[in-house]
Amino acid sequence: MARQALGKGLDALIKQTQEVTNLPTEQAAAVVANMPGTSVQKIELSKIVPNRFQPRRVFNEEKLQELASSIKEHGLTQPIVVVYDTSLDKYEIVVGERRFRATQLAGLTYIDAIVHTHLEDQQMCALALIENIQREDLNPIETALGYRSLMNKFFIKQNDLAAYCGKSKGTISNTLRLLELEPEIQQALQNGVLTEGHARALLMLGGQKRSDLFSRIVKAKMSVRQAESAAQALLAPSKEAAKKAKPSEVLDFENSLQDALGTKVEVKYGKSMQKGTLVIHYHSLDELDNIASRLKHKML
Repeated sequence: MARQALGKGLDALIKQTQEVTNLPTEQAAAVVANMPGTSVQKIELSKIVPNRFQPRRVFNEEKLQELASSIKEHGLTQPIVVVYDTSLDKYEIVVGERRFRATQLAGLTYIDAIVHTHLEDQQMCALALIENIQREDLNPIETALGYRSLMNKFFIKQNDLAAYCGKSKGTISNTLRLLELEPEIQQALQNGVLTEGHARALLMLGGQKRSDLFSRIVKAKMSVRQAESAAQALLAPSKEAAKKAKPSEVLDFENSLQDALGTKVEVKYGKSMQKGTLVIHYHSLDELDNIASRLKHKML
């Protein structure tokens, strides 16, 4: 699907939003004055609700308290971004939920905000994800879930997502693979117990071997290099297993399908490739519906 799947003019909107939110409030107001459908206002905190597409799951309480103390002393130097929801008579956060929460902790009643009168869901979802990624505010699992949300909700291919996020396709693909890890390992990643490097070492393995190595990494506080070495030692493929390695054309076929469907795909076969099984993985009913929709779209 073309890049326009994320909404017409999204490139300009992302750039514009980043430029304005990095300005002090008074300067932002001067710039926004020339942007149709947008204004800078002081909004009562009670009239603001979180972004439905917020990719961040974890808010560090200690850092929020530090930001709240700074806001108490110096005020909020940069505005958040919201969109007005006429049906709720509320303002939904697009960018800046961390600043909003810290302002609440600081005991303030109002906050400066850049107000859009209308944004498409695609635009809100993309802005929230990309702003957090480019500020490096998300943990790896939050980033992966954000990528998957954009791909599933708006039928976006990895190539297009990579272009919007300023990342390589390989980086997007590797990040999405983190969602193949067991919930316990994903939680350790979110909590900072593991790094993304540790997770990549664990992805080299499966089943009990992965579980055992995970326990060893945590218990021994292994470095990434140590974890990689341990994973390689557990793999130690025999000559017979090496002979069964998938041909490059099969791997290319799997990768093409994974890109088209936005999920892990495996081709399994016996001694002959004449017969086999095509396995398409999914992690939720919503993702299964999305895969079905993509398949129908390809067949039409």
